Amino acid sequence: MTRIVNIALGQLGPVQKNDSRASVVHRLCAMMREAKSLGADVIVYPELALTTFFPRWYIEDMAELHSYYEREMPSRETLPLFELARELGIGFYLGYAELAEEAGALIQYNTAMLVDKTGAIVGKYRKIHVPGHFEHEPWRKFQHLEKRYFTPGKSFDVHQAFGGTVGMALCNDRRWAESYRVMALQGAEMIFIGYNTPVHNAPAPQHDDLSLFHNQLAVQAGAYQNGCWVASVAKGGLEEGVQSIAGSLLVAPSGEVVARCITQGDEVVLGRADLDFCAVYKRTTFNFDLHRHPECYGLIVQKKGETRAADGGPWVG
Repeated sequence: MTRIVNIALGQLGPVQKNDSRASVVHRLCAMMREAKSLGADVIVYPELALTTFFPRWYIEDMAELHSYYEREMPSRETLPLFELARELGIGFYLGYAELAEEAGALIQYNTAMLVDKTGAIVGKYRKIHVPGHFEHEPWRKFQHLEKRYFTPGKSFDVHQAFGGTVGMALCNDRRWAESYRVMALQGAEMIFIGYNTPVHNAPAPQHDDLSLFHNQLAVQAGAYQNGCWVASVAKGGLEEGVQSIAGSLLVAPSGEVVARCITQGDEVVLGRADLDFCAVYKRTTFNFDLHRHPECYGLIVQKKGETRAADGGPWVG
């Protein structure tokens, strides 16, 4: 029997600083209802969906900073989303800032969770490839202080949900080949990714005109080289003066884009994912058991950065 999962891309428009959690959850619920009316089994929301993208500011007051984080899930403000998922019989992926207590200390994570059709949390993922910078850099048009505000996660896990094997990632993870490969080695058939990507890249403004291209390129490569369906969903539009790229899309194991959002605002688009189609690539061109040579890939885990000759001498990135 063919395994079909109808995946809704739940792209969000801007969430401004003064927007309450309740107002954002109301928008998410409206999108969930629309997704269900289209026949969706699961809706994928963006990274840090519940608040504005607060790493764009240097925040010294810890109470102010922690106001952007969730201490529990579901929380009082997010409970309506879980209740609606259970009522409608639809799952969801949601990105948010998590404040976790570990060994008596508060740890800040950039987190995503996967919720099934009963409203139960199936699994959680904490962003590993945390980008940006740690110290205040006032020369920028806006900050990107993810390295200051988030501790990297430790693993790419997969979960059984919606009749298949699901992996999760967040934003910058989608640019790194290792993210997809580690999940694919665990049998991932669907990978859900939420992101917030500004058009402007302060350290490399040459990339600005290529932001959408690079986004799609990374997702298509990850899907094709690992025989997976990849749903990558953005927050877009002008948020607190910063333009984000939007460009949410669903990519098949063939690398083909089968669904995409075309606006900068709240938008729901449905894509039909045949999980059995993964085998067309996982059992042929990208048959890991038959074609991979892990004995030749040692440098991937032995070295963190690149070593090359530059400017007359060695350089380690």
